[in-house]
This record gives sequence, C-alpha cells and structure tokens, in this order.
Amino acid sequence: MIALASIFLPQVLSAQTEKENPFIFEASYVGDVVGNFAGGIKTGAAYLGMANLKMGFDTKKAGWWKGGELFVNGGNTHGGEPSATLIGDFQAASNIEAGNHTYLFELWYRQTIGKVSITAGLQDLNADYAASEGGSLFNNSYFGIHSVCSDNISVPIFPLTALGLNVGWDIAEDYRWQAVVFDGTSYGWDANPYNVKWSLSAEDGFFAVTEFHLGKSLVKGKNGKYKLGAYLHRSEMMPGEVLKNYGFYFVGDQEITNQLSLFTQIGFSPKKYNNHFQCYGLGATLKNFSSQRPDDNIGLAANYAIFKENEAGNEMVIELIYHFQVSKNIYLRPDIQYIINPAGTDKKLNNALVGMLRFGIEF
Repeated sequence: MIALASIFLPQVLSAQTEKENPFIFEASYVGDVVGNFAGGIKTGAAYLGMANLKMGFDTKKAGWWKGGELFVNGGNTHGGEPSATLIGDFQAASNIEAGNHTYLFELWYRQTIGKVSITAGLQDLNADYAASEGGSLFNNSYFGIHSVCSDNISVPIFPLTALGLNVGWDIAEDYRWQAVVFDGTSYGWDANPYNVKWSLSAEDGFFAVTEFHLGKSLVKGKNGKYKLGAYLHRSEMMPGEVLKNYGFYFVGDQEITNQLSLFTQIGFSPKKYNNHFQCYGLGATLKNFSSQRPDDNIGLAANYAIFKENEAGNEMVIELIYHFQVSKNIYLRPDIQYIINPAGTDKKLNNALVGMLRFGIEF
C-alpha cells in the first residue's frame, strides 16, 4: 500500500492544480459512392456509409490522477455491399463495407505510468497494431490490416472488436514494444448484433499479438518507422478439437523527401494451415505538392494476395487516390482501383475497374 501511494499520491496532488474539462466529444461520418464500371460480378453502383460517436475522459483534467484515459466509440454502418454484390473481390475495395449494423465499437480504459501503458476493454487491434501511416490514406481494406491475418483468424478489427488486455513499453526514444491478448472466439453478428455480448472462457482460447517498433529512420535526415509483429491464435471450437494458427508481418513507413514517402505491408502464415498464406503491399504518397493546397495528398499503391488453391488465382489491386481537404472538417477522396483476378467468390471473374468517391465529415 505504501509503495502504491508513493506512485499515485503525487500524481493526484499535482493533477488537482491542473483541473480542466476532462471530456472530449467527437463525431464523424464517412460515405462512399462506389461504381463497378467493368468486370467483377456485374456492373453497377452502390452507396454505403459509416457514422461514429466518440467520447474520451481524461483523469488528469478531472483532477484525479495522471495518465488515465477512458474511451467509448459507438458506430453505425449502412447501405450497400459493393464487394459482395458487384465486384467480387477478396480484399474489399471499400474499408467501411460491413452491412447494416449499429454497435459498440470500443470501450476501454488506459493507464500510463512512466514509459508503460496498460489498456483493458473492448479494443480495435488495428488502432495500435499492423497499421501503416502511409496506408491510412487508401480506401482498400488491405491497407488497414494485411489480409493474411484478417482472413484466416477472427481478428478483433472493424466492425467487430473484442475484449483485450494491451501492454505497451516505450523502451527508448526510438524503440517500442507492445503486446496484446484478446478473447479467442468471435460470436459474429447473429449471436452478438450490438457487440455487447462478452464472454471469457477456456474454450474460447486466445488471440495474442506482439509487435516491436523501430522509430529510427534508415535514411539519414528523414522520418521512418518500421514494425515487426507476430500473432498466435488458439481456441477450442468443439470439445477435443483445438484450432491453432499463427503468422508474421512487417510494416514500414519511410520518408524519401519532404514530399514523397513510401510504405510497405507484408504478411506470412503457414501454408499447411491457411489457403491464403502470403500478401504484399507497396505504396507511395505525395504531400505538400501545392502551396495553395497544403493539406491535400495523392497516393498510388498495390497489394497482392497469394492463395494455395483458388479458382480465380491470386488477386492484385492497384489503387490511385487523391485526398482533397475541402475545409477543416470536410474532405473528399476520389479513388480508382483496378482489381486483377477478383478472388472473393468461387468463380473466375474478369478484372474489375472500380471508381469511388469518398466524403468525410469530422467534428
């Protein structure tokens, strides 16, 4: 008790003199107009959208103790499903495609003490793991979390997250290690329509990820960050039947000039356990190319999904996107994707040409 008091009491006393509004409220809406111009399942257009309401609470600003943060995020997805009904691609062209659902997306508490943080609750794996800064510009779902992981395991990412315990350690200025353990079994929308049904048991097993960050650039005088990660999944689907899987990944972001940056995302998993066992992504982003449009960005990227057996063959996506910042709170993202061997169905489909206009509103 004395040791704990020596840690927290000074933090509480210092926080009392810094009391501010501890609450932060945010709202956002993203909408996609998607058209399949050629190939795929059939030509046509669809609209889909995603809304989020978020609330954060800071314990220091409340005058309690330093380093505490509570976060709640509720979501709604609605509209069409262009990948499922029009395109037939394996790596969804729109990363907000999820069907019609209203759900609790995140609910967690984080405590930071010195260089260590511990987060417990309903979490999105991709918020902290396997994410590329350059990849966040693009609309294709591959550039969020690589497809080897998301396809072979019920990963707690958008839209269905899971309970987890996450630990992060800032070892030094340019080095960070983090690890997280999640509930190993997802109930799915039918059994858990609002994502508020949580259960932890030995039969559920676990899904664990560990990741090491190197924040020191390999190019002198430029920014760079590299992430190496591994994951392990184990659960008991039926009595006596243990399901296990694992994989590895690498994410790299490298600034080349003050305007041009490159990124890559690579994933591997055992071929004996998984039909989709390798994936590769590479892209480039350009910023500050216009003095009159300093917040605009343009990006070109490609990803490649490799299968052990697939009627369609291996799928490749080439994406060209432009981020147009209309105002502080509004943006537009026109996007073109050429999808070679759409592999999301059990049929051989012609290459698809997809156009998309995304708009976003953030408050």
